[in-house]
Amino acid sequence: MATTLISIEEYLNTSAHPDCEYVRGVIKERAVPERSHAEWQKILMRWFGDREREWGIEVFPELRVQISPEEYRIPDVTVLSRSLPKEQVITYPPLAVFEILSPTDKMTDVLEKLAAYRQMGIPAIWLIEPKKPTCYLYSSGQLTPTEIFELPGTSFQVAMNEIAALLD
Repeated sequence: MATTLISIEEYLNTSAHPDCEYVRGVIKERAVPERSHAEWQKILMRWFGDREREWGIEVFPELRVQISPEEYRIPDVTVLSRSLPKEQVITYPPLAVFEILSPTDKMTDVLEKLAAYRQMGIPAIWLIEPKKPTCYLYSSGQLTPTEIFELPGTSFQVAMNEIAALLD
């Protein structure tokens, strides 16, 4: 199967729903989420959103992040420091990103994306499997099941079941 390469400019000026990612000249479609995916995205937005001012953070759904000059990814939820510049496309490492699995996600693609986040320098990379539900921390190329969300370099910790309690 032939792959058509496009320029970064063409990618940035194209609109698609859902938004696609760009990896070294190739447009990568994102999985179409189902309700359980959207529910997790909603509760993460609500939980972190309620704490934005207190913690000096901002939380966004599906915000474009420039991982490298040739790679743009779109995390399901992105947590940013309020002290950093306001950019339309994020070019500095977010504090944390969350990916929420959809039924059509391929694990090889998910792991490639998580590795790109690590390469950018994102300190907290989380994967949520909503059907179980199980939360994983991505570190050193590995997914480790965990029940505690923490931001590296801070004393901040919260039990993931506290966030999950917001599920209807």
